[in-house]
Amino acid sequence: MNTSRLESAATINVSTEAVQHNWVAFGLCMLSYLFGGTAATLMSVYLPVAIPELLGETSISEARLGEIGAYVGAAFLYGWGLGGLLFGWLSDRIGRTKSLILVTGLYGTATLLTAFAPNWYLLMACRFATGMGIGGVLLISTVYLSEVWPVRTRPIALGILAVAFPIGIVATGGMNVFFADWRQAFWLGVIPMATALAMLQWLPESKAWHQSKIEKNGVDAQLWSASNRSNLLIGMVIFGSVLIGLWGIFSWIPTWVQSLLPAGQSGQKERGVTMMLLGSGGIVGGILSGFLIKQIGVRRTLIITFLGCAMLSLILFLTNQQFSSIVYVEMACLSLFFGISQGTLSSYIPLLFPISIRATATGFCFNIGRFFTATSVFFVGAMVAFFGGLSNALLTFSVAFLIALGMAFFSKENGN
Repeated sequence: MNTSRLESAATINVSTEAVQHNWVAFGLCMLSYLFGGTAATLMSVYLPVAIPELLGETSISEARLGEIGAYVGAAFLYGWGLGGLLFGWLSDRIGRTKSLILVTGLYGTATLLTAFAPNWYLLMACRFATGMGIGGVLLISTVYLSEVWPVRTRPIALGILAVAFPIGIVATGGMNVFFADWRQAFWLGVIPMATALAMLQWLPESKAWHQSKIEKNGVDAQLWSASNRSNLLIGMVIFGSVLIGLWGIFSWIPTWVQSLLPAGQSGQKERGVTMMLLGSGGIVGGILSGFLIKQIGVRRTLIITFLGCAMLSLILFLTNQQFSSIVYVEMACLSLFFGISQGTLSSYIPLLFPISIRATATGFCFNIGRFFTATSVFFVGAMVAFFGGLSNALLTFSVAFLIALGMAFFSKENGN
């Protein structure tokens, strides 16, 4: 009897310890993911004031701002894509924990260095490094939690994690309201640097990853094997198309809002509120995504989401020539659909692949499209001149949602 009681107590202690480790892991991933959202969008909201200062000019034309902003935005997205591919591959080889510590520290350090950039060339370099780190964080933290979290509540945990990014975007809007000096805002990098140190101390490695290294599955371990090829293509096209539409529009909305305001108006409040609304809509959408998948399935959720993104983009950019309160409402609705798409895809795509190549394959789906996104954003300045204004230029990105809509018909209801 005493032996039985001792064994029972030991089991309870092990179970309690495992739960505690899971929550510590979740909390650290959440912090890294959240401030990744802030660091990713911080330059978007400060772009109209940072670029003139770095050029030593009090004001610049919309076309000139679009040209330089496109370089900065493209550098960030190229870094994001490269980081997602490189660090996904790395985490399949050296482990989730080591890789997550590395990428969190990288984007934190690069964000902090942005505050000291003396010109826009070095600013661009810092944003490239920031993008690399964030690309790694969003991928590895998602894959890591999909492996360490209990199966029964895994969709809930991954849905909440996806919400962390738009929460970070809300924080971006708040920082814009409280910090007029853009350099002060980029001291934010200290927080992810501290988070990386905490991970070094308390983040446990994925047991599933350890097991996969022992068992190594020959066929499934090949990225382009017959069993993985169709999932790779579907994931790449859908996620890549969404990225082109989302980031092409999302990263330029604060500048677009500024262009709707009367000349000479700072727009600090409007740009800040805009980012908070975009983030808030993403939070609600991310939470709703899990419930929608449960009720109507992945395929229908994706179809409804992409259709909503395309329609609201048309409404937003075709019907607003001057700034008014209706802009806030339309942007909040658009970001709601953005949030649903990200929540759905972030929890769905990793489970399409075996553990041994999960981070590499998911990184491929998440990030190949970023290179096309970065290239398209790079030409925003030229598109403004060609299409006769920023509104028309941003409207062209909504075509990407129609491509994602078409591919959604080929999506499967469940992962492996």
